[in-house]
Amino acid sequence: MKFDDLDKKMRVYETAHDHCVMPEVFMVARIDGRGFTRLTKDVHDFEAPFDVRFRDCMVGATEHLMACGLRVIYGYTQSDEISLLFHRDESSFGRKVRKFNSVLAGEASAKFSLLLGDLGAFDCRIIQLPNEDRVVDYFRWRNEDAHRNALNAHCYWALRRQGSGVRNATEALSGMSVPDKNELLFTKGNINFNDLPNWQKRGTGLYWGTYLKEATNPNTGDSVEASRRRLKIDYDLPMKEEYSSFIASLLMQAS
Repeated sequence: MKFDDLDKKMRVYETAHDHCVMPEVFMVARIDGRGFTRLTKDVHDFEAPFDVRFRDCMVGATEHLMACGLRVIYGYTQSDEISLLFHRDESSFGRKVRKFNSVLAGEASAKFSLLLGDLGAFDCRIIQLPNEDRVVDYFRWRNEDAHRNALNAHCYWALRRQGSGVRNATEALSGMSVPDKNELLFTKGNINFNDLPNWQKRGTGLYWGTYLKEATNPNTGDSVEASRRRLKIDYDLPMKEEYSSFIASLLMQAS
């Protein structure tokens, strides 16, 4: 059988179930660490419940993903997850879901591993959102999930440091109200949750900003100011309605 005939025959098995995101539908990629509990607790001696070294690896991987040739409006990372918001008109890979999933998981895994100096693997899923309101809802959801997880994690480790075992600490927090968790954290860990760094409670955002740089006009030789684009890393994201307004403003700027 000639190669062209064989190629045509076999290619259908590779592409028969290709799914493409419809035009004008927003895409968000959620990229999650695989087996990171063991990686961060058993393999590496990261401080619990949060470690700046691990945070910086996640931020570095997010920064890389936003600069690897795709039209990413906003990157958000908390814990071992990354969320990327693409421009609504992003057309790379013919908007094939499998291509985004494989490329982004590979890029994230490679960059994170280089930063960590050890193997770290990610998976990826593409989330399709029909309009700007659902995009705002998505990132509001992840922002509030970060807040909930941070409170639980600090309470859990406050109990562990007081001598509680894994099971007892977990059971003690089950069904406990937010005010009671804040009180537990203060009494057991001498920590006021409100005083903790915002990146722990809200995650970290990355988005594009512009700045003016002195340059030279190549035609006249005159000094001029040129507009340049660079990533801003925001460790002090807002919360609740203010965060919703922030995401809406990024969408408006990109439209």
